[in-house]
Amino acid sequence: MCNIKLLIILVIAVALPFSTMSLSPTRAGIKLSGCIHRNGSKLNQSSSSTVNSVVNDENPRLSGLAFMLDEGTRKSHSMAQNTAFVTGFFRGLSTKDSYRELLTGLFFVYKEMECAFDDNNSPEFPWTVLDDSELRRYSSLERDLNYFYGDNWKNTIRPSPATKLYVSRINEIASDDDKKFLLVAHQYTRYLGDMFGGQMMSGMAQRSLSLDSGKGVAFYQFDGIPNVNSYIKAWYTKLNTLNFSDEQKAQIVDEANLVFDLNVQLLEELDGSPLKAMLMLAINSVKEKF
Repeated sequence: MCNIKLLIILVIAVALPFSTMSLSPTRAGIKLSGCIHRNGSKLNQSSSSTVNSVVNDENPRLSGLAFMLDEGTRKSHSMAQNTAFVTGFFRGLSTKDSYRELLTGLFFVYKEMECAFDDNNSPEFPWTVLDDSELRRYSSLERDLNYFYGDNWKNTIRPSPATKLYVSRINEIASDDDKKFLLVAHQYTRYLGDMFGGQMMSGMAQRSLSLDSGKGVAFYQFDGIPNVNSYIKAWYTKLNTLNFSDEQKAQIVDEANLVFDLNVQLLEELDGSPLKAMLMLAINSVKEKF
């Protein structure tokens, strides 16, 4: 039981930087972009070495937009919302089908998000300095889905209702010149959240689902970033250099909260039992020790 409680605490810790706000009922226009993903052909190829060059001795999370995002998202969500995130996550680990559904939803989300970065990749857009090839998840998700579905997977998968809503929001802000700056909130919430918890979640998925070694978890593996803590510190430092007004910063925090809520909805529609996943994790953890 202690192991299960620890797992829950760890997953909540991953969720803590991200929060929720009510979805506007006026966001009804749902469509999937026809963008052809270019796998980051235009993105910043500077890699983590360049990003790390901006790190200094100060903690960038204690000031600027980095501080506003961490504090603004942490304070605004409730224990009930944290519980929904954790329950949904473990539901996704309960069966291979549920986990596959989770990765499918994330595939559509990342496809839309990274297409938006590619289509708006010029110095005038602030997110370009935060967009490194090591962060991109589209190709990783392709490998995972090929493992779970087989070679013909692109002709068989379809976005769920929650996925469509998530994708619609990305498309809405990416197509509006006055809102494009909000894509920074999606970078913060998705990439940092997935990177923070990647190693833990990868191991949990492999243990609870008995996956083939190294298969089906590419999404959670950031192989091009050997030191996650150093990279994230450098990323926050760059974030604080972006020239946003106070009003824009507040809107970015609100958007980050919205992204958390969209992610919770994606998790909540998964089939499966979170208790089963936790039990399998506990059993397999014990087996590994003997």
